[in-house]
Amino acid sequence: MPQLPHSGLKMARLLLLMVVMLPACAATPQDLSGKMFTIPQETNTAHVRLNTSLQSFSAATVCLRSVTDLDRNHILFSLATPSLANAFLIFKTATRDGIEVYVQDKAVTFGNQKYELNEWHSICSTWDAESGLVQLWVDGKASIKKFTSGSAIKSPIVILGQEQDSYGGGFDMSQSFVGAIHDVHMWNYVLSPCEIQRYTETSNFTPGNVLNWRALDFQITGRVLVEDRFITCN
Repeated sequence: MPQLPHSGLKMARLLLLMVVMLPACAATPQDLSGKMFTIPQETNTAHVRLNTSLQSFSAATVCLRSVTDLDRNHILFSLATPSLANAFLIFKTATRDGIEVYVQDKAVTFGNQKYELNEWHSICSTWDAESGLVQLWVDGKASIKKFTSGSAIKSPIVILGQEQDSYGGGFDMSQSFVGAIHDVHMWNYVLSPCEIQRYTETSNFTPGNVLNWRALDFQITGRVLVEDRFITCN
């Protein structure tokens, strides 16, 4: 086998070091304060995978802020497990002002949610396995509580932009999200109403201990942009 010249050997070692370092760099959590994910077109590929070390939970709160002009069915938050494609979903239906929350493949529908197009909305959902109750909050307004399911959720994969019909895949373009999303947080407990109000109205709230927008571990697939949310004009 021929020997590389010294300069070539040095370059090969440098490239090897870069390849070894790349996965670690890609997995480093990022502070996305002041940023948003923009998904600019309808596809069955473009999405963001959010990574968490939590492998099991028996309660959850998910909060996010989003804007879209879609008047069809579309996903807002998709969490799947190996055995449950709809382990925890927040799904906007084509029915005016209807939002569905799925827990362990069981859906409940919350109506009259004032989900206006081309406007930013703060959306939160809570669930507790002990009671089996789920609740939705849109722009700080709480729904009634409804019963869905009550057992632990294990080995989650979280996707933004696409609805999982299988574990980490099975995307359907007709249910994809087009628009912008930011401030995604998830907790493995039910937030108090006061804490949800703080999320809705200010930035002074306890960040998620499962998913934290200020320290987010994520991978982008397809045409998804990380953009500034604020424009400063001189």
